[in-house]
Amino acid sequence: MISPSPSRSTASHPTDADTVPGGPPRPAVALIAVLGALTAVAPLATDMYVPGFPAMGEALGASSSAVQLTMTAFLAGLVVGQLLIGPLSDGLGRRRLLIGGVTGFAVFSLACAFAPNIGLLTGARFLQGVAGAAGMVLARAVLTDRFHGPRLPRYFAVLSQVMGVAPIAAPVLGGAILSVSTWRAVFAVLTVLGVLLLPAVVRAVPESLPPERRHGGGVAGTFRAMGGLLARRAFMGYVLALALAAAALFTYISGSSFVFENLHGVSSTTYSLIFATNAVGMLIAGATFSRLVGRGTRLNTLLTAGIALAGLGALAQVLLVLTVGETLAGTWATLFVTVGAIGLVFPAAMSIGQTLGRSAPGAASALLGGFQFLLGALASPLVGLFGEASSLPMALIMLIAVAAAGVALVALARPWRGEGEPGNGHAG
Repeated sequence: MISPSPSRSTASHPTDADTVPGGPPRPAVALIAVLGALTAVAPLATDMYVPGFPAMGEALGASSSAVQLTMTAFLAGLVVGQLLIGPLSDGLGRRRLLIGGVTGFAVFSLACAFAPNIGLLTGARFLQGVAGAAGMVLARAVLTDRFHGPRLPRYFAVLSQVMGVAPIAAPVLGGAILSVSTWRAVFAVLTVLGVLLLPAVVRAVPESLPPERRHGGGVAGTFRAMGGLLARRAFMGYVLALALAAAALFTYISGSSFVFENLHGVSSTTYSLIFATNAVGMLIAGATFSRLVGRGTRLNTLLTAGIALAGLGALAQVLLVLTVGETLAGTWATLFVTVGAIGLVFPAAMSIGQTLGRSAPGAASALLGGFQFLLGALASPLVGLFGEASSLPMALIMLIAVAAAGVALVALARPWRGEGEPGNGHAG
């Protein structure tokens, strides 16, 4: 159990955004916009180059499995980077690590663009992931440092919408780039994105963790704080609920193109429309979450409802395939429900987890994000392992993931206790 020192009080206190009615002031708007862009970087870098896999393999003389390994390396870098940078920032502060991460992302994206062989590309992708993780993990930590009370979950809803939509938009953006250039141009665009983000971070993201609120004890002390969070039953329940919901979303992202294009015979343009419609579902869910939180709805209620609704959507898809068979309308409708419901799960679990881990926001953010990408990366390739004759494998994997999220919620988090709600005194 981590107990905050007096200098790290977790009591709610007004900030610039808490004192202005009707919405955040202009500095907060700029901050949220930059943090949202930082959150989008890693999901975009994950999937933008996927449409160029065949051309990449041909250009570098690499097998398809070797090309796939470059994505695995990037995801591994994201997990490692978050688990390292998050807790380190609790002792060193956010700003220096964030600037270093953005700089490193630009440098390693450029290295990817000019990689002469698949081995160097794989290594550069891992380092690109480590650097890109800084934006994701520190964006959540900065929000936790700066904001308290009901505004915090509303801002997390913005980051969650970015996290949900960016992986869906990335292949479309990548395809547009590849229509006029080569796969190397995708990494050139990511380099430019990193370069543009650097002055934005310098200008709009001040240090949010002053020295008097940082963890003492050096590096060992910051990682002991992470160990304390790992030992907290409720906190880990919310971490696992978030990560397992992410596994369901990653399964959808990796398997839906096969389901719609191969099984149902839709064109790539129609598939993009379906993908975009489901992304809009996540945006609607995020907006609904923000509105309900603003009206005083409990975060645990929204989280429970999101997991239940996602489970019903996945179960409906399984039952449709087993009874009626494969139908385009049925598959689209059930996936819209499941993916949209995950748009409620993300901001609720993230807000509660960061509130419970407020004594070590960087470590809390690292565990929330690290587990999210770890389970997502493990779930993504499972669809292809169980055959391509039906959408049932994708639906079953999504259902199992969401059901496991429900088990973690009930058995560990125990949402009826109301931990992590704004102002209830359970912050850690």
